[in-house]
Amino acid sequence: MEQFGIYIMTFIETGGLFAPILFIGFHLLRPLFFLPVVFICISGGILFGATLGTVYSLVGITLSSILFYMIIQWMPKTLNRFMSLKQKIIGNNRQLTTSQVTLLRLVPFIHFHLLSLCLIEISGNFREYAKSSIVSNIPLALVYTSIGQWISTLSPYYILIFLAALLPFIYLLRRREIIIKWEDFFQVST
Repeated sequence: MEQFGIYIMTFIETGGLFAPILFIGFHLLRPLFFLPVVFICISGGILFGATLGTVYSLVGITLSSILFYMIIQWMPKTLNRFMSLKQKIIGNNRQLTTSQVTLLRLVPFIHFHLLSLCLIEISGNFREYAKSSIVSNIPLALVYTSIGQWISTLSPYYILIFLAALLPFIYLLRRREIIIKWEDFFQVST
């Protein structure tokens, strides 16, 4: 996989004017190669610098989120399976807010499209989803492209400190209401 990443980076560096288009296209193909979003954003910061890398990463990540929305709406059985998986991981009566999704996107080992699924769940329509997706993608693109080189050389000790600092914010920004269905509260015996 590392050789594949080096090959793609060399291809993008020699792409000239098409390099941004190739980079954004690589964001769309990223799920097929099981590459983390962080890897692509760090690569964008190294290749294009902090400003252009952030813009290109934001466009690519947002297009990837929109593509995920369209595919998941086209396949309702897959959406139901993903929702049941999300409920097993996060819980039945929990919905993450856009602020929580934004912070969780900064954690490198949490699946990107699982968080997109959380945004689909709290959004009423496509426009609302696209807006919350863009808002939650901005910090991800900004952080990992601007300090990508620094993050890639961090020791595990500093990564743990960073993650421990994020946990209180995730708790403080949670949705403060819990909805319990009547059937869940009163167990009906048959």
